[in-house]
Amino acid sequence: MFNFDFYNPTRIVFGKDRLESIDKYVPVDATVLITYGSGSAKKSGLIDKVKAVLGNRKVYEFSGIEPNPCYETLVKAVEIVRSENINFLLAVGGGSVIDGTKFITLASYYKGDSRDLLKYGLAPIPFDVIEKAVPFGTVLTLPATGSEMNSGAVISYEHGKYAVMSELAFPTFSILDPTITFTLPKTQVANGVIDAFVHTTEQYLTFPVDGKVQDRIAEGILQTLIEIGETTVAEPENYDVRANHVWSATLALNGIVGAGVPQDWATHMIGHELTALFGIDHGQTLAIVLPALLEVRREQKRAKLLQYAERVWHIESGSEEEKVDLAIQKTREFFESLGAKTHLSQYGVGADKIPVVIEQLKAHGMIALSETQDITLDISQKILERAV
Repeated sequence: MFNFDFYNPTRIVFGKDRLESIDKYVPVDATVLITYGSGSAKKSGLIDKVKAVLGNRKVYEFSGIEPNPCYETLVKAVEIVRSENINFLLAVGGGSVIDGTKFITLASYYKGDSRDLLKYGLAPIPFDVIEKAVPFGTVLTLPATGSEMNSGAVISYEHGKYAVMSELAFPTFSILDPTITFTLPKTQVANGVIDAFVHTTEQYLTFPVDGKVQDRIAEGILQTLIEIGETTVAEPENYDVRANHVWSATLALNGIVGAGVPQDWATHMIGHELTALFGIDHGQTLAIVLPALLEVRREQKRAKLLQYAERVWHIESGSEEEKVDLAIQKTREFFESLGAKTHLSQYGVGADKIPVVIEQLKAHGMIALSETQDITLDISQKILERAV
């Protein structure tokens, strides 16, 4: 097992009827900016409920954070934070709203051009670059990204998606009420299951380092998502199933699975380009890329793929090749059982578009991906060819 530091200060408030907890964890003298997306949180009455809990605190609203939060939108919120002396943010939404709010919290105290914060990638922004951020909490409406309990965000800018990481971007608290997610469209629920699943495999399907606890946690999350996936899509008001979906998505990316083990993230990096170029939902891109990547990288990932086959899919007979083949097949079939398409061609993206994706990967410095940094542009091309 690798050396690691683990730090996670986020308080999770889980279960039914937990909105009242906002009053406990937002300072009584706070000036609050509520951030949210296209308006569903407003139309459903959730924003009004949140405002009622906030009581006499001074409250502002900022809506319109996109499904892939855009830098240009977020800097408008930064201006409000600065002009109105906002000292607490409350993100009401899914991963995109929470990611966008993280950027707002960091950029609001940054003295330079806030685009600078996009250049660090998966490396944390150094404390000498930014020393202070506006504290914030979250009310989760879509279980998918785990952003409600981690310190990372992905921000869109000029046809690219950029990771932003900082210890200052952990939420102080997150309200996880599964009933709030009951009205989500089935496609978003399916995307959320896939996102949580692939977050887990990015930290699990690499190479063995004897991280036994991390492996067992990862396998438990994967098995849970497989068990509940179809039901959480088909039965949106099945509380127990949705509760397990919500908690699985949070645990998948709160740092515990990846502590002390190698991490890949190539599926996400390639997927980000597909979203930016063709507008395919993030979760849908992962369903396209992961099976293809596992096929191309089967030798490099052989030991963990065999473990995955045996422990997660309970494949106990056949040769090693047959086990790996069946595990990848079952992964693809699982995504498809949720209603997801697993080939680029099903979205009207043919092989002729692959050079454009490769050029974008090159432009964004994604030329040495994977847990061993050996996925070159040529290998990314093979993955995309397999994904068509």
